[in-house]
Amino acid sequence: MGGSDAYGGRDGRRSGVIDAAEAVHAKFVARVRSGDLPAVGSDRAGLTREALAELFHSQVASRQLDRLSRRLQARGEGFYTIGSSGHEGNAAIARVARVTDMAFLHYRSAAFQIERSKQVEGETPTWDMLLSFAASSEDPIAGGRHKVIGSKRLNIPPQTSTIASHLPKAVGAAFALGIARRIGVTPDIPHDSVIIASFGDASANHSTAQGAFNTAGWAAHQGSPVPIVFVCEDNGIGISTKTPHGWIEAQFRHRAGLHYVACDGSDVVDAYRGAREAIDFARATRKPVFLHMATVRLYGHAGSDVQGVYRPKREIEAEEDRDPLLTTAALLIADGVPADDVLAIYDAAEVTLARAAEVAILRPKLSTSADVIASIVPPRVDRPTANAPSPEARTALFAKDAGAIDKPQHMARLLSWALADILLAHPNAIVAGEDVGPKGGVYNVTARLHERFGAARVVNTLLDEQSILGLAIGAAQIGLLPIPEIQFLAYVHNAEDQIRGEAATLSFFSNGQYTNPMVIRIAGLPYQKGFGGHFHNDNSLAVFRDIPGVVLAVPSNGADAVAMLRECVRLAHEEGRVVVFVEPIALYMTRDLHAEGDGLMTATYAAPADATPVRLGEVGVHGDGQALAIVTYGNGAYLSRQALPILADAGVAVRVIDLRWLAPMPEDALLAAVGDSDRVLVVDECRITGSQSEALMAFFTERTPAKRIARIAADDSFIPLGKGATLTLPSRDTIVAAAKALVEQPLALSPKGRGR
Repeated sequence: MGGSDAYGGRDGRRSGVIDAAEAVHAKFVARVRSGDLPAVGSDRAGLTREALAELFHSQVASRQLDRLSRRLQARGEGFYTIGSSGHEGNAAIARVARVTDMAFLHYRSAAFQIERSKQVEGETPTWDMLLSFAASSEDPIAGGRHKVIGSKRLNIPPQTSTIASHLPKAVGAAFALGIARRIGVTPDIPHDSVIIASFGDASANHSTAQGAFNTAGWAAHQGSPVPIVFVCEDNGIGISTKTPHGWIEAQFRHRAGLHYVACDGSDVVDAYRGAREAIDFARATRKPVFLHMATVRLYGHAGSDVQGVYRPKREIEAEEDRDPLLTTAALLIADGVPADDVLAIYDAAEVTLARAAEVAILRPKLSTSADVIASIVPPRVDRPTANAPSPEARTALFAKDAGAIDKPQHMARLLSWALADILLAHPNAIVAGEDVGPKGGVYNVTARLHERFGAARVVNTLLDEQSILGLAIGAAQIGLLPIPEIQFLAYVHNAEDQIRGEAATLSFFSNGQYTNPMVIRIAGLPYQKGFGGHFHNDNSLAVFRDIPGVVLAVPSNGADAVAMLRECVRLAHEEGRVVVFVEPIALYMTRDLHAEGDGLMTATYAAPADATPVRLGEVGVHGDGQALAIVTYGNGAYLSRQALPILADAGVAVRVIDLRWLAPMPEDALLAAVGDSDRVLVVDECRITGSQSEALMAFFTERTPAKRIARIAADDSFIPLGKGATLTLPSRDTIVAAAKALVEQPLALSPKGRGR
């Protein structure tokens, strides 16, 4: 089976792909038959012959699945060929760990899942993976949406082809276990669990990974429990780019806050020893561990990758000599298992899996768009409603605010009180972010929360948005209700994949079995005074609107902000939703609408029991004019309401419709609110390219073609300092001018539809 073609030679890539796998297979069989096996010592690290045999079964099943995946792809019946061959030593980690140790796994972890499944009766991991190879809708983890390593019953949340993006949430889950213990909440996994997160050596260089390592070490350095084992499966190469020899050890052996353990993943005994040392240390000390497991990557990166193009043949063959199956076979034979029996285990797995594959490829597939998107929004489940705190508890909570709570207040103060009520009603809720603790946040929105609820529930984080969101995702996955804060809207771009690639996709890729409910509070949008520049005045929400399943809420006044935040928390708590709640900074302290002292932007705080809720999809309406409907949100609603009396004096009867909910767009409520108005002006404070106005213009054009539609939005520009900060943005006066112009145009004419 050898020859140049097995290593990507001249006879063609497709045959080279298949033959590379078959070359490794032939070499394994020949060496076992001939007795040409690696030398092994007498130390078994406590593993019995039976235990070694169990591990070998898992390793062999993983290997044969890899071979099958390539055959199925060649037939057009399989759709995923990133395999685990060479990484089968991770089965030893699964044998050491408990099934309750939540595992966020690298895509080369089939042997881990197969070995872990032996701890739970009734699991059928190889059949499940075959269904996943075939993209069958009966795949029990992803429902045919992707080939993932994952299982709800095995506490393995699904991961797709990730580049370490799962590490922040793994650290978050480990950190949240300590929070749960401190606040007296029972997590979804035992308090003494360890979190396991595996990844490749190339991924260890990614900024996301580096942030996760830093966060774990930063927390551990301060004495916070972070019981996580980072498993770096180091095969020395990332697709075609080599990892410099010794790089991983040099980076992590002496890294602050991380306990370093090394082992050889090609030797299942040494892998078991290293895994046991790492997991026992993390469990006993509640500190993070870096388990450096040397592995090999057999074949190529995936089925389409012919590594002979970029690696010399001698190097590939040297890697094949480190095949972990060869060492496990040598251990079994040294312990008295006949070579023929070893080969019989290997051959039987091939035959059994091949037969099963022929059945798996015939199982049902996703057949409609509705099938595909069904799990984007988590399925409704019965979750307990929030607690109803006693009047005495609320009186004590707001004792220091007794002189102010019955008086009209601005948005920032109202939100602060709303957060306090939410934390009181939800014992598992936490607030986390930079400066949210004693300082009370940059804008004092989290004022006194730390004093009222303590450091375990109001968590001052390090300055790293990826880690803040990772904490939220991980905390949610063990049963907490996180309310993370991103200090400024522009800062979220450092970490947007934690929302898109991790939080929002979890329900989708787990067929609704896993959720990470949270409310992400973000201070943002333009029109600020005092602060300036594009990092503090950021007028783009496109990053959130582009993510399926995410709820995007933007209040325009304090009363709405309180009601909407409560609804956002309900959506997270009761429906498992990922919610982004953008708070307009310019409106935080705003008290007046039309004239100084009118107080029309303030409100008296409504206790939860006395408040009128604002549900998802409910819009706000100001005014009842029929001539023109202004559709807007956030600061645009504030400015449009300022324009109302000016337009009324000019004889233009207007109503202002405040969207409140930008995603999903409240289409039915919006149409009802516009009603008989035959002209609609969209006012959007965000940039005209990529703004909500684009969706609104398309919506009205498609659904109400008889209406005249126009829009006014910000210019496509970053926001400067000083007096220039509002020059590119809609204003009260430009709204008035656009409204008058739209009303004056005959309906038969085609509007240009833009401009400030």
